[in-house]
Amino acid sequence: MNLDIRIMSRDINEMLWKTKKTLSTAESCTSGRVAAVITSTPGSSEYYLGGIICYANETKMDLLGVDPKVIEEHSAVCEEVAKQMVTGANKLFKTDYAIAVTGFAGPGGGTDEAPVGTIWIAVGNAEKIVTKKLEKDRGRDKNLAIATFHATQMIHDYLKELLPEEA
Repeated sequence: MNLDIRIMSRDINEMLWKTKKTLSTAESCTSGRVAAVITSTPGSSEYYLGGIICYANETKMDLLGVDPKVIEEHSAVCEEVAKQMVTGANKLFKTDYAIAVTGFAGPGGGTDEAPVGTIWIAVGNAEKIVTKKLEKDRGRDKNLAIATFHATQMIHDYLKELLPEEA
């Protein structure tokens, strides 16, 4: 884990710990990498309530409440699915905030509309969800490392903007 991601993890820990807010994750292609970053900092058990690795579309639909019509029309790799995964994780774990990642990390699995390297990240709460689309294929390992970094950076920046300065 590089230094930047360790610093962000520590900052996330401080912000959530001080404000007594909670966090969960819903990860498809990153299969727990984001949760590993979040929980690498001591004290994370105070605010990190859990995560789900939802590789299968059925898991996204059954446990997170992702609309099957959205998956059917756009695939599981789209902005709306990522947003619904955030909402579903917050409901499932009863958390204040959630991080979701869905994508085609490679080497296979892409479509014409969402080729390999397309990864959607969403972070948020019931009031506000922000998203980011990664589109460049750099090979599976790099795609996953980059997605994990961006997901961590997004929740870090989101919390920094949302939570009080004293956090």
